[in-house]
Amino acid sequence: MSEKPTAGGLYKRLLSYVWPHKWYFFLSVVGFAMFASSAPALAHLMGVVEKTLRNPSEDNIWFLVSALVGIYLYRGIGTFLGKYFTAKVGREVVHAMRTELFGRMLRLPSRYYDGESSGRMISRVIFDVDQVNGASTKAITTVIQEGLTVVGLMAYLIWLDYTLTGVFLVVIPVIGLLVSQASRFFRRYSRRIQASMGDVTQVTNESISGYREVRTYNALEQETKRFVRASNENRKQTMKFALTNAINVPLSQQVIAIGLAFMVYFMFQRVASGSMGTDEFLQFITAASLIAKPMRALTDVNSIIQKGVAAAESVFTILDTDMEEDKGTRTLQNSEGHVVFSNVRFRYDQAAEDAIKGISLDIPAGSSVAFVGKSGSGKTTLVNLLPRFYEATDGCIQIDRENIEDLTLECLRDQIAIVSQQVTLFNSTIRDNIAYGSLEGASDEDVVAAATAAHAHEFIDRLPEGYNTHVGENGVMLSGGQRQRIAIARAILKNAPVLILDEATSALDTESERHIQAAMEEVMKGRTTLVIAHRLSTIESVDKIVVIDNGSIVEQGNHEELLARQGAYAQLHQLQFSDV
Repeated sequence: MSEKPTAGGLYKRLLSYVWPHKWYFFLSVVGFAMFASSAPALAHLMGVVEKTLRNPSEDNIWFLVSALVGIYLYRGIGTFLGKYFTAKVGREVVHAMRTELFGRMLRLPSRYYDGESSGRMISRVIFDVDQVNGASTKAITTVIQEGLTVVGLMAYLIWLDYTLTGVFLVVIPVIGLLVSQASRFFRRYSRRIQASMGDVTQVTNESISGYREVRTYNALEQETKRFVRASNENRKQTMKFALTNAINVPLSQQVIAIGLAFMVYFMFQRVASGSMGTDEFLQFITAASLIAKPMRALTDVNSIIQKGVAAAESVFTILDTDMEEDKGTRTLQNSEGHVVFSNVRFRYDQAAEDAIKGISLDIPAGSSVAFVGKSGSGKTTLVNLLPRFYEATDGCIQIDRENIEDLTLECLRDQIAIVSQQVTLFNSTIRDNIAYGSLEGASDEDVVAAATAAHAHEFIDRLPEGYNTHVGENGVMLSGGQRQRIAIARAILKNAPVLILDEATSALDTESERHIQAAMEEVMKGRTTLVIAHRLSTIESVDKIVVIDNGSIVEQGNHEELLARQGAYAQLHQLQFSDV
């Protein structure tokens, strides 16, 4: 088990995202240095004010006015450089981290998605990365700008009177102790805030995407309660964070005020004794008062840093998660689609027993095989091993006598087209959804031919914008049967030698099923087809039917053979058709 990363290690890694933009960052530092150096200049100007009051000549007045305008012009240029280039670096960091995080999420193994909520993953990309930006740029902005201001003013104070400045420096360790103690609470509550934001995102996503079910089952109050619970937890953790910050900041300020009070007391003693002039007094008191604000900002920035460190830990957890393993080095040329399962076993993480128990099956190229059985028997799990969505625990799976583990994932998945029960369509045009991914460059003629083969062209052609019609989120503008036919057209366009149909007709009405069945009979010709079906009427013509129960094959043969045996398949068939 790897060691838990330290806050320093996390922050150092976080700053590595700033390094590629070092020149922009350097310009921002120059700007902040200009801003910081203007503070001692303003304090020193108070001495000039005192001298001008004693001798208000034209030259002295013009010098004072010119110095004042010049200092603020100089300060303004520094502010522009600092703020603009910090903002630029910040957005570059957010973009880089979001892009890397999204890219990593797309490549995570399937088992990761099984144990992680989509809401928490979305929250990482949106909320956590923004918190990281606060620590990587906004906090650095404050630390550099206010830190340099404190250093500059402190150096000026020491130059004026190092003994008086020493009185103030005594409070620095006390402030450091307060900041250190607060950091632990900030980080703890930040983690809880991130987790609760994930819950808020999850409930929102589920309720909005499932709004039909929410309304149909009168679950408005139930979903509202779920959201209120999630939002309330986020509110509570945020308020704990705010309470810690509200205590820490004024406490630190009070310590600073005590240090300043002692310093002011001794200053007046020196003025009274005649060892300090009024011009020095004004310079010293101005510098001392100017130092309070940046020191307050420095104590306040700790909360931003701790938020960012906690968020960085969350983001880096994903970035450090192993991607989908791909040790394959071989590729297939002109694959025929001969699939062989040899004593294949598979067990899900934390499962007590195997989901697939030593299945062996030979599926000749161009043949069709249907997997039937009760829900949870292992049909889909077995088929998911073929494109390596999960890795077999034991045994071997081959395509054209090549172990699929020896093939690159890209090559392996190029050989397979999938149409699943839950069709995924993207918020784009029908054409883009058919010619998706590696099919993007397909010609319009090929897209139309695939849609025609899937019995989809007729309804697409009736749409106002035809193939350029936007389907809405997950194809909400289309019926279930239409969505399914778009997905089948996508699989047909891919023209892969192996076709997986996972409950591909389960969501269709009778008319749509009739269209799809006709299309399937055509598209299955010459392709190795693996069909998972609950409707036994859709698989009577396949070459082989495999009955799976509790992860094992209990029967196999064609429709007539299995009915004649009066076994498990005959029982399923009788049960299904007795209800018709």
